[in-house]
Amino acid sequence: MKRLGFAGAGRMGLPMVRRLVTSGHKVCAVGRTPQRRRLLEAVGSVAVERVEDTAEAADAVVVCVFNDQQVREVCLDSGLLDTLPDGAALVVHTTSHPRTLQEIADRAAPRGISVLDAPVSGGPHDIAAGRLTVFAGGDEATVERLRPMLAAYADPVLPVGPVGAGQSVKLVNNALFTAQIGLVAEAARLGRELGVDEAALLTALGHASSASKAQAGAASRGSADRFISDVREFLDKDMEVVRQVADGLGARLGALEPALAALERAGRGTGARA
Repeated sequence: MKRLGFAGAGRMGLPMVRRLVTSGHKVCAVGRTPQRRRLLEAVGSVAVERVEDTAEAADAVVVCVFNDQQVREVCLDSGLLDTLPDGAALVVHTTSHPRTLQEIADRAAPRGISVLDAPVSGGPHDIAAGRLTVFAGGDEATVERLRPMLAAYADPVLPVGPVGAGQSVKLVNNALFTAQIGLVAEAARLGRELGVDEAALLTALGHASSASKAQAGAASRGSADRFISDVREFLDKDMEVVRQVADGLGARLGALEPALAALERAGRGTGARA
């Protein structure tokens, strides 16, 4: 697979484009501003202004925008699906509502366009190292067809079920991770009440049975609240979707709920100090 379109070349997307180009793919990416187009050209991509232009003669288009609304704008409200060649593929990395991915797949099916529901776990440093985690929702043939392309920046690529399952797994992951951060914030509060320096506490916990990615993120910044501040925009966005999906399906957050509430309090004047 050599001819790729790309929409959403931001914090996560730009390093993906770089890895795809260095892996030998010809990438045509959307750049909404002259500055973004210059950055795309600097990493070896062709830069265009419209998402439809990325799809012409493409084997696949990758979408890595910020939220569910933007996924709908790019995939459903534009001419992207009409421009993609018959039999091409569409890969959606954005954390979205599972229903959105199913709607995209239904719209794409009549022309034989394969949709891979492929939210990710990790950050730009994981992309640069080729170790981004992908939760792959789609039929087995689609996953295997796209695996060599995804290998430019992702390992592992984990099949988790049909279209929509990728988003569901990512939402559960994010709910658990967010709850863990809430627990770390509560642990930091407890430590302060016991007279322990927060930075020292968080560092010590990393060498004990309570170690986790949430604890490591807080320890790297010396404060749970500083970590929360750094990631809150992404956590709030994803938790909004988690709550919408759970409410819509009548699913229970259960014991995750108090920890999520602790995170919502943290750094906002009613929980741990900043």
